[in-house]
Amino acid sequence: MPPVFAHGRLRLYLLKLLDEAPRHGYEVIRLLEERFQGLYAPSAGTVYPRLAKLEAEGLVTHATEGGRKVYSITEAGRAELADRGGELADLELEIRDSVSELAAEIRDDVRGAAGALRREMRAAASATATPVEDASWAAAKEELRKAKQEWKEQARRAKDESRRAREEAQQARRQAKEAQERAREEVMRIAGQLQDQFAKSGGMLGNLAGSWLGGSAGGAGAAGGTTGSAGGTGAAGAAADSHWAEDLAPTGDPARDLDRLLDRFRDDVRDAARDHGVTPARLAEVRAHLAAAADRLAQTLRPSR
Repeated sequence: MPPVFAHGRLRLYLLKLLDEAPRHGYEVIRLLEERFQGLYAPSAGTVYPRLAKLEAEGLVTHATEGGRKVYSITEAGRAELADRGGELADLELEIRDSVSELAAEIRDDVRGAAGALRREMRAAASATATPVEDASWAAAKEELRKAKQEWKEQARRAKDESRRAREEAQQARRQAKEAQERAREEVMRIAGQLQDQFAKSGGMLGNLAGSWLGGSAGGAGAAGGTTGSAGGTGAAGAAADSHWAEDLAPTGDPARDLDRLLDRFRDDVRDAARDHGVTPARLAEVRAHLAAAADRLAQTLRPSR
């Protein structure tokens, strides 16, 4: 039988369970058994070492209540859970598949046992001169009936769990798509807002906007007729572009990465305004940079035809 959880997936699912509510180790094991409709239950030797490792990494913490360790997720754990939202949706599908595979194996086992039991019953009947049921015959029939009933119940549970996991995965994908669309709309909104706000605050911000745009800053400055007066904004922007925000490691979620870049850009612009001030002469240059930035970002985010 293939493993129920792929490598690293149990760690992610433990964070999900602790994000729902603080729990002690036995409760985590019981919840996992419930999620798999009783078809799978991890051992204490599987769960507790992973909880200890998550705690050592600062993703969970524990408090002792009634002699038991009650584990809670930390802010760092929630951050990792948020960064791996796409993996969590895939994990729900994996759990559905695992439940289906386990149910199929149980169904095959029940069928095999039932077939063997029928053969034994036929052999016993053929060896008996008269078809009189004794206590052992009745017991064998009852065992067969119970086996069939148990298989039907487990198959029903597996079907319900599969449907629930599929619906949750579909909802997670819809939410991810909506988040990307909101991020695109936020870029457009911020670009328009920056044009209005920086029209009132001015010039030194143009250098920072040029650095953020990289190669396009020179083109925007040329369109506004102010690139040369910015003290070499185009060249500075091209040099800064190769290193700007390189400390922000990708999270695997493009919408989240875009939000982080916009936050960094906004903070850098505010710092530049505070440190250097603004002048009317720089205001026109900043407006040209920001207009070019808004137009270029909108074109980049617009679906290709």
